[in-house]
This record gives sequence, structure tokens and C-alpha cells, in this order.
Amino acid sequence: MIAAKTAAPATGTLAGRVILVTGASGGLGSALCRQAAAQGATLILCGRRVRPLEKLYDELLAAGAAEAGIYPIDLEGASPADFQQLAETVEREFGRLDGLVHAAAHFTGLVAHSVTPPDEWLKSIQVNLNAPVALTQACLPVMRKSRDAALLVVLDQSERVGKAHWGAYGVAKIALRGVLSQWSQELDHTPIRVHGLVPTPMRTRLRSLAYFAENPGLISLPDDVASACVELLSPTGNVWRGRIRDLNHSM
Repeated sequence: MIAAKTAAPATGTLAGRVILVTGASGGLGSALCRQAAAQGATLILCGRRVRPLEKLYDELLAAGAAEAGIYPIDLEGASPADFQQLAETVEREFGRLDGLVHAAAHFTGLVAHSVTPPDEWLKSIQVNLNAPVALTQACLPVMRKSRDAALLVVLDQSERVGKAHWGAYGVAKIALRGVLSQWSQELDHTPIRVHGLVPTPMRTRLRSLAYFAENPGLISLPDDVASACVELLSPTGNVWRGRIRDLNHSM
């Protein structure tokens, strides 16, 4: 169930926009939510664990967020019916959806395929690939109610995650590029624009699992990447319609 709080009319590049973020309490997700809220967005925080979502929710409201909502969902075990219920709840509570950000990720570390437990493979493919596809499908009708809706998928560098030991996470991220290409063509003449974003190295838990010997103090916080997400979600992001923005080549 979504808990919402309405404040005075917001201003900013995302004012009046309803945006749902999966993985909202994660490293990039939380940074994005803070910046989006500061730009006037109405946020729907989605994640597996309730307490971190509530903590972020309270932080956003204390900072003067125009509106915020919480929708706990476990992407690993969610069914198409669960995603449909989420979309229907968003439509009932907010009337439309102007932005859908797939920032959730599942990664437990580098491991060879030969020793990857089958259950772990299935879990990773479900969270990193199947869930974004199913949730997007459920949300498309409510996104069509917007005059300008942005579908944003956080990707990874294919040349990196296509290497040995990146397992199901790497396979899923590469597959998402193909899905994005199909979505962008199918939605080309609709109000829904499709974006992919490849972040620069960020100081997150996921990165620490892959680069455990790295000094995290030398890696940037997710703030710059979050700013790029906000830009893509805003009206100015239309110039990136149907394209993947790789921040490793330009900010």
C-alpha cells in the first residue's frame, strides 16, 4: 500500500511528475530519490525491505518533498499479478506515471558459472531482467496517460560484465540492452520515451562485491550519476529518446 503526503505545489525540473523508482533505498536509488525530490517530483519508493524505505521516506519529507509514497515489493518473488497490482495502485492513487526507473539490482559477487548455484542464477535473472520487463509491461498503460513519460533502465558496461565470472548479472544487463532497443522502436510514436544509462564507477555495495580490494574512498559517490538520471527524467531528457547514455564517455 502506498502512503502519501501532499505538501505545497513544488517547483523544479521534475515538478508535477510522478516517478516510480525500484531499488529506491540502494546506493544509486536513494541518491536519485533525494535529487528528484529536490526537483519537485512525486516519488514512489519501491524496494524489498520496508525499514530502509521508511527511513528514506522520512528523510525526503523532512527535506520538504512535495509528495512521497512507499510500495514494498520483493522483485525476486513477484509475479505478473503482483506487478499488475502495483501499476493499478499507482493509477488509483496518482492517476498517471511520468517516470519509471529500474535501479534495483541483484549481485552477490564474482563467481564462475561452473560453481554458481542454479537457484542463484534464477534469482539474478529474475531481479535483473525478468522483473524490469514484467513491471514495465504492467506500467505501460498508466504511463500512456502522461504527456511525456520516461522509462529509464540502469545498465552496466557490456565490455566489463561480459567477461568471465560476472555470471547471470552480466547476462541480464547485456540482455536488457536488446530489450531497450525493442522498447524504443515499439514506443517511438507514443508519449513514452526510453532511456538507458551506463553509470561511471560509483561507491555502492554492488561495486564493493566486485572490487573488494579497492579503496572506496577513491570512488565517487552516486550523486553525479543520480544527476544524470534526473536530467533524463526531465523534459530536457527528450534529446536522449531511444538512446543509451554512457557516462564513462561523457557527462
